[in-house]
Amino acid sequence: MLLGRRLVAEALGTAFLLVAIVGSGITSDRLAGGNLAMELLAVSFATGVTLFALILVLGPISGGHFNPAVTLCDALRSGTSWRHVIPYASAQIAGAFAGAATANLMFGLPAVGLSGHARTGSGQLLGEFVATFGLLAIVWGCSRLRSPISPLAIGGYIAAAIWFTSSTAFANPAVTLARTISDTFTGIRPADAPAFIAIQLLGALGATALFAWLAPSERIREA
Repeated sequence: MLLGRRLVAEALGTAFLLVAIVGSGITSDRLAGGNLAMELLAVSFATGVTLFALILVLGPISGGHFNPAVTLCDALRSGTSWRHVIPYASAQIAGAFAGAATANLMFGLPAVGLSGHARTGSGQLLGEFVATFGLLAIVWGCSRLRSPISPLAIGGYIAAAIWFTSSTAFANPAVTLARTISDTFTGIRPADAPAFIAIQLLGALGATALFAWLAPSERIREA
């Protein structure tokens, strides 16, 4: 598969993922009347179902990473060529920002509005570690089994993790960066993003190290 096509698939998939996250957050905030549980339910449903569909459709083209942490860890296990890591991550981050800006514009907001939503503290960072560790564990476990329901497992896990983690499961550096430009329910303050990203990478690397021992020969896809 030509690298250019894979990069377009990664950018497109990450963009639509952010449209789903940010757009559902704005819609639920406007319709739920301040009911935070209903807002979270809407975001988790939209995010999980969209991620399932995106992996199902675009996964055969690019691997369906949509996440720099997944790409990095896949390279560590020889599933993605190291020369493709930076192009993949760049496409994912660019797509994420485009998706967040698009969602803002759809609802009549400025394309870029820095978030004031504070997300800090040891509890939220632990939640991000758990969310990202679990995501990579699901990815590697599905890769080992080569299960046809892998997209459902990954989408379902993220939908659930939005509920059971204190951070509402960003679990993705590109998603974290892009959500800094939406001052909405799903946003995150720019000042809080670096710690989130660092702990996400630690969680991803931790799960990858564990599965390198549990299933040393498995990879997400061939380079």
